[in-house]
Amino acid sequence: MNAIVALCHFCELHGPRTLFCTEVLHAPLPQGAGSGDGAGRGEPVDEEEGGIQMSSRIRAHSPAEGASAESSSPGPKKSDMCEASVSWGPGVGGCRSLAAGHPGYISHDKETSIKYVSHQHPNHPQLFSIVRQACVRSLSCEVCPGREGPIFFGDEQHGFVFSHTFFIKDSLARGFQRWYSIIAIMMDRIYLINSWPFLLGKVRGIIDELQGKALKVFEAEQFGCPQRAQRMNTAFTPFLHQRNGNAARSLTSLTNDDSLWACLHTSFAWLLKACGSRLTEKLLEGAPTEDTLVQMEQLAELEEESESWDNSEAEEEEKGPALSEGAEGRELTKCPAESSLLSDCGAWQPRKLSVFKSLRHMRQVLGAPSFRTLAWHVLMGNQVIWKSRDSDLVHSAFEVLRTMLPVGCVRVIPYSSQYEEAYRCNFLGLSPNVQIPPHVLASEFAVVVEVHTATRSSLPAVGCEGEQPLSKYEFVVTSGSPVAADRVGPTILNKMEAALTNQNLSVDVVDQCLVCLKEEWMNKVKVLFKFTKVDSRPKEDTQKLLSILGASEEDNVKLLKFWMTGLSKTYKSHLMSTVRSPTALEPRN
Repeated sequence: MNAIVALCHFCELHGPRTLFCTEVLHAPLPQGAGSGDGAGRGEPVDEEEGGIQMSSRIRAHSPAEGASAESSSPGPKKSDMCEASVSWGPGVGGCRSLAAGHPGYISHDKETSIKYVSHQHPNHPQLFSIVRQACVRSLSCEVCPGREGPIFFGDEQHGFVFSHTFFIKDSLARGFQRWYSIIAIMMDRIYLINSWPFLLGKVRGIIDELQGKALKVFEAEQFGCPQRAQRMNTAFTPFLHQRNGNAARSLTSLTNDDSLWACLHTSFAWLLKACGSRLTEKLLEGAPTEDTLVQMEQLAELEEESESWDNSEAEEEEKGPALSEGAEGRELTKCPAESSLLSDCGAWQPRKLSVFKSLRHMRQVLGAPSFRTLAWHVLMGNQVIWKSRDSDLVHSAFEVLRTMLPVGCVRVIPYSSQYEEAYRCNFLGLSPNVQIPPHVLASEFAVVVEVHTATRSSLPAVGCEGEQPLSKYEFVVTSGSPVAADRVGPTILNKMEAALTNQNLSVDVVDQCLVCLKEEWMNKVKVLFKFTKVDSRPKEDTQKLLSILGASEEDNVKLLKFWMTGLSKTYKSHLMSTVRSPTALEPRN
């Protein structure tokens, strides 16, 4: 997660101060960073938590920010930081986390090659300014009722902040407690808001642990030397003068935990890791496409037919054996229809065959001219007839060719022992011995692909995907209206061929191009349907609309009219029921 987690403290002498922050580094560190060789400052902490190998090492290449007045880091000067009192023992003041010259902590996430670095202040001046402002707002103006608890604030310029303020017991502090906050800063507002429950639970756990340690120290100090009675006896002595101007004790002293900062580094690094991996981006779909609507309608029709058939069978069984003949006859009339006209109601599930890999593969096998002729007839809605002994080959060819059309325009009889009329199917598979009527062979609204056994390989030695299963076949494409090579053809066909011939595009990319092209032209179909069928505009206005849509050519108009049959019933009924405004029917000048 690209964020910064920081621990802040309100100092009575210096105001809000950043004590400790952990940030994420995606780029490699400078040479020698995190090596730990020759560091010799502090003890490394090795922990395994949340999938991160927490080997906290000393960064020998850069001292802790704010460690000295001569430091070039953006941290505050030494004179603006609390110093430790000799009476408190070795350590640092309340405004410091790491001692002067302490290089900080770094952990390596071996899974993602990300580094988590902890120090008192960020190195980058802009990040230092953002964290500094968030710290001030967290401990001054942006507070929740009761002063303890979580709050959210921020803006696009300075980032968005999750802040949880809390108190730590201190027997020497005014009011016997000191004010701290843990903040998480990032630029993604939505991500931070969605992470609120997770951050609240984990940060609350860290706070409870800190408060529990401090409470034990506080109770031990109060038992040994109660401060309330001592202060009552010196009530007239100014509080700050009594302390000789010394600032607050460090958090390490308040919790009596020398490894506190190493533990906080581990906790903050795990928090950044876990919070970043718990949410993933997903593509949210908008309104359903026409293909989706048609498929839903086909599925609903299948369920209704199945229920009605089950009910009729149950009724016949209740009536007894007298009607068994009728039931048997009805079954015989139903099954052939189901076996022959499978795709009309969406029941045909395409087989996962590997004969034709893709449209590009089919174009390589058939050759560019034959494929263009076949594709033209497919897009125009003409009947496509495949004759072959290999039914799997026919199934595979239809599975590939149907991707060129909207789902509602596809009607398939995958393999039949007799010719079926064009109104029943636009994809028809036949065995070689089936006779096709002469008027169909001579028709401009049909194309026949005959698959013959080849005497020699009709495919090149290289250049085609999966030639071996097809090397024994020859393909002959004939039609009563062959498409001339110089014919313009529908615009979508030219764009499809451009995508298929572009070798820089993978098969998956070409498939997505086809999806986009179909959606583009289905949108034009919807506009034309609304214009002609719903609004009943005159022919002159329709011609103007086709020019605007870029589909005024003859082939484009035929394609739009055919694709109009593939619109879903849901969309058609929605448009038909729409109340039209009288002004919408008036042609504009």
